[in-house]
Amino acid sequence: MGRIVTRLRKLFNRLGPGFITGAADDDPSGVATYSIAGAQYGYKLNWLSLFLIPLMISIQEMCGRIGMCSGMGLAGVIKKYYSRNLLVFSIILLMVANTINIAADLGVMAASLEMIAGVNFFFWLAVITAISIILEIIVPYRIYSVYLRFMGLSLLVYAVTAIAVKQNWLEVAKYTFIPHIDFTLPYFMTLVGFIGTTISPYLFFWQASEEVEQEITEGEIRDFRAKPHIGKKDIVRMRGDTDLGMVFSNFITMCIVLTTAATLHVNGITDISSPHQAALALKPIAGNFAFLLFTLGIIGIGLQSVPVFAGGIAYAFSEAFGFREGLGKTFGKAKAFYVIIGIATVIGALINITGVNPIRALYYAAVINGVISVPLIFIIIKMADDKRVVGSYITPKWHRVFGWITFIFVGLASVALILGLAGVGG
Repeated sequence: MGRIVTRLRKLFNRLGPGFITGAADDDPSGVATYSIAGAQYGYKLNWLSLFLIPLMISIQEMCGRIGMCSGMGLAGVIKKYYSRNLLVFSIILLMVANTINIAADLGVMAASLEMIAGVNFFFWLAVITAISIILEIIVPYRIYSVYLRFMGLSLLVYAVTAIAVKQNWLEVAKYTFIPHIDFTLPYFMTLVGFIGTTISPYLFFWQASEEVEQEITEGEIRDFRAKPHIGKKDIVRMRGDTDLGMVFSNFITMCIVLTTAATLHVNGITDISSPHQAALALKPIAGNFAFLLFTLGIIGIGLQSVPVFAGGIAYAFSEAFGFREGLGKTFGKAKAFYVIIGIATVIGALINITGVNPIRALYYAAVINGVISVPLIFIIIKMADDKRVVGSYITPKWHRVFGWITFIFVGLASVALILGLAGVGG
């Protein structure tokens, strides 16, 4: 037993920025998108969980390598070597999209806590907003990174839920390995939303900056913008961590689709607009156990993802305007960085009070993410091949191929989403 615990501890300690980034991709608003996909179309969109793995790995590996080799986050590299106009454009849109996602995640968590623990929605909204801000500002980064990893592992409840409900495993295999497309606008819009939720700009900025944070924590560099000395072993470690994180992310996505497909879809419940609605619908069909697990997963990953969204904004702004940055610094040494985190989180909470529906606003956030993603993916591919940025660790050929496939695929998906929301084609 002691050996098993030791091995599990070693495995946990190996989890890094790649794993945290992958887990954050399954935030409550992502759970909503995947729940809608499973409720409306059963297993038919499950093939995306497999198809998107190499695309995610290629782009996130590039982001991780850019941060690791340059000692800067994406915003810092773009500012130093590339277009300032693109930087300003990206940061403004990133701020808007991330704040909407913060609002949606805080709202979903508050509604979920209200379901299982009672007490008023606004009480829980205030509590989780305060917890999110306090943890990022007060807790030392070494401890905070453990918290982020642990909250990421809370997503495993969706694997338990998917197994706990009755599945048609023959159908699961069929729709996982054989892509299925319905040539209807609603199906295509759901497919595009699925892609946009899975490959998002906030993941690009977050992982690059967190690789630098890890280098600072391990004593390899003293601060952001210091040039690190990278060895092949470091790159291999980062790639392994990123591969694990993206595979884990898509595995959990698949589990969410399987759960809602096997319960809600087969019972004709297709009108789901949020994850806590999905949890409520699960209760009479799959029982209290499935309901509780699904809800706890929403709360657990929400407590991990809100800091990622807010932190992503703070990293980008700090690098663009030359503020001192880093979760490894105390508040006194990076005041602007932490103030940005606090403001973004509070604005997200206030959106839930103003009457704006944050879940509906996610559609517009998806459009914004699509608009940012396309030029960002293009420049990420270029940066990861630029020896000024990554030194001798330029992109391996197969990563470059999948990177350009991602660029084309996300570009087409973004155009389709914009046209669909504009009412083109019905």
